[in-house]
Amino acid sequence: MESPKDLSLSYFTRNFFQNPNIMTTYGNLALSTALQPVYSLPHKRIIGYEALLRAKDNSGSNISPASLFSTTSTDSETIKLDRLSRYLHLHNFQTMKDEVNWLFLNVSPQTIKNGKYYGPFFKELLEKYNFPAHRIVIEVVEHPIEDNMQLLDIVNFYKNMGCLIAIDDFGAGYSNFDRIWTLKPDIVKLDRSFLSRASDDNSIINMISGIVSLLHQSGAFVLIEGVETRDQALTAIQTNADFVQGYYFGYPETDLKSGIAPFEKFEDLFEDYKERSETEDKKFKNSIEKFNSFFSQAISSLLKDNSLSKACQNLLEQESVVRCYLLNSKGVQKGSTLVSKKYEYKFDLRFKPLEEANSADWFRRHYMKRALVYPAQLQITRPYLSITGAHMCVTLSMMFITQNSTKMILCCDIAV
Repeated sequence: MESPKDLSLSYFTRNFFQNPNIMTTYGNLALSTALQPVYSLPHKRIIGYEALLRAKDNSGSNISPASLFSTTSTDSETIKLDRLSRYLHLHNFQTMKDEVNWLFLNVSPQTIKNGKYYGPFFKELLEKYNFPAHRIVIEVVEHPIEDNMQLLDIVNFYKNMGCLIAIDDFGAGYSNFDRIWTLKPDIVKLDRSFLSRASDDNSIINMISGIVSLLHQSGAFVLIEGVETRDQALTAIQTNADFVQGYYFGYPETDLKSGIAPFEKFEDLFEDYKERSETEDKKFKNSIEKFNSFFSQAISSLLKDNSLSKACQNLLEQESVVRCYLLNSKGVQKGSTLVSKKYEYKFDLRFKPLEEANSADWFRRHYMKRALVYPAQLQITRPYLSITGAHMCVTLSMMFITQNSTKMILCCDIAV
């Protein structure tokens, strides 16, 4: 009788893979592999496949992997099913005759925590198939594992083998940036909820782009999961994500010998994105160009020693203009902020302590620094959260030199 902790590679070879084929059994279930393609957006081609477990009972009904793993009542049973799945996936992946792309493999939390107590397995598995570790992406499945240092030890085990590490379902459940900083993954997979929320709120797209940027700065590539529609694919492109995965690009495929048909609509997809971007850029440019003349008028008035309120009268009357203010070359605001009458009643009293900005220091702001670098040229920021109004805005700025050779910067916030 097998020891309950004898779950080494030899155990599976003897009991499940003496006559290997594309399926094996687990109790009364037939198990097989489905591969879903992962695409690189810049390359417009497949760069990997996620291996997904498929299970059917005696009646031919499908059993979801989540339901299957929920039936395992002990660590031993979970690790047994987890290792059996990876053995099956690696065996079946060989039928693809793919010698370049990655294979994404999920690892259960129990295996991550306790696998070392059940005998050697994965390194021997790769050696058995002569499969290079650098083509394996180990997905750390999103589950509560409180001890990050224990998790780090296991992640380093796979890294030292040469595997890549992916954090799965980032943004859902227990995933957070602390785990990113600790584990230093190669790839972060954003949870599908990001796209579903973005479809209901366009401002979330900017948030996703910011998250993607932060993850890039951490040294990780970003994969967006759950892309099911053309609009979601366009959103993924807009956020500057690296990789995509989902039904829109390809369903999980069990017929591996026939290969997986490539996605054929990349050219149309990118053309659509570029056209939309150009249209939005042109619309935005046209809406901003009209402010050039108003800025010139306001600065001319200021050079004649008129007050800020008089100089900016026409500027403040323009649609979407919220406020105007004046900075010196050190970024310090000179005087109080002028607020458009159209927006005075919209102010949220909860943020009343932030309204007065006389002597506030805006030196860190890009609109201030760019205005100094490009004098007499109108500068514009990307949308950001205004600290003085607690709303999203863009800021227009222009530097001018007074008659006594003092550098000043006129700024104008526009609601978006």
